[in-house]
Amino acid sequence: MFSKLFKMKHRFFLILATIVFISCNKDDGPNNNNPYLPNYPVNLQINMSLPAYSSLQFPSNAVYVGGYGVRGIIVFNTGSGYNAFDAACPNQALSNCSTMTVSGINAVCACDQKQYSLFTGLAAGGQYPMKQYRTTVNGSVITIYN
Repeated sequence: MFSKLFKMKHRFFLILATIVFISCNKDDGPNNNNPYLPNYPVNLQINMSLPAYSSLQFPSNAVYVGGYGVRGIIVFNTGSGYNAFDAACPNQALSNCSTMTVSGINAVCACDQKQYSLFTGLAAGGQYPMKQYRTTVNGSVITIYN
């Protein structure tokens, strides 16, 4: 009886370990499947020692960096790390009003006035979250990529 119980526990552990191993993939990034926003390659380095980006050294500060992604990138210090989001309104087709602006800890879409949290990338009632990029920090340099 003890051997049957041991075999059952062993099988259960093996199945559980397999599920966890398959579902955990370091390369899985944010889900950016959004029909309104194309996927452009991004590889950007920001040096927080430079005056234009020095505010990122402090929590709850954000900086807009144009010329990358779909409509530029908003980088935000969460206090425990950095978030980087595309500045394109995620729930609007690309147009002359679809570039978001920073307002405190939110990004605001000029087309529909939805406010997206820079902590989560979400807006109340929004179908899609902000398009998020990966970030790594090495000293005073933030690397943003997808």
